[in-house]
Amino acid sequence: MATASRGAPDEADVAPTTSVDDLLERAAGGDQQAFAQVYDALSSGVFGTCLAVLRDRDHAAEVTQEVMLELWRTAPRFDRLRGSARTWALTLAHRRAVDRVRSVQAERARDQRVMDTHLERPFDVVAEEVEGTMDRARVRQCLGGLTPTQHEAVVLAYYGGRTYREVADHLATPVATVKTRIRDGLIRLRDCLGVER
Repeated sequence: MATASRGAPDEADVAPTTSVDDLLERAAGGDQQAFAQVYDALSSGVFGTCLAVLRDRDHAAEVTQEVMLELWRTAPRFDRLRGSARTWALTLAHRRAVDRVRSVQAERARDQRVMDTHLERPFDVVAEEVEGTMDRARVRQCLGGLTPTQHEAVVLAYYGGRTYREVADHLATPVATVKTRIRDGLIRLRDCLGVER
């Protein structure tokens, strides 16, 4: 057994401690085994950061894989003077997770806009019916305010779908007289209903 006294230490007595920073620098040179150790050391922290932002395990797992792949590809850019490998990885994870949140929100907003443009606008059936009933009642009331000859001419023309000539033949009245009755009747209806010119 080697002694730890004054002489040079034996390599077997020194436990090599390789930091994640060292491993990432080795991975930058293409060392896949070193990166496997980086992955093991950092992936759970990256996943935790992603999960804290995303609140969805599936999205967090996807973003974790993206971050770890980015670490492998950009390992040559790692500079330990600017921070540790762990700090760099967690910063990347946070940025990627925030980007995913924004992306999901933007996608939902786009989908909502598409749905809004393709859906018919809802309307209140009851209100429509009530309004239609009230309009019909007002029209009937105003029709009752016409003279009998105006009333008959307007009803035949507009509710019976007849032409001036057909109304004139039905009433045995000249066409010019029918036109005058209908015109006068419509003017009175317009005034009664409050329709602006």
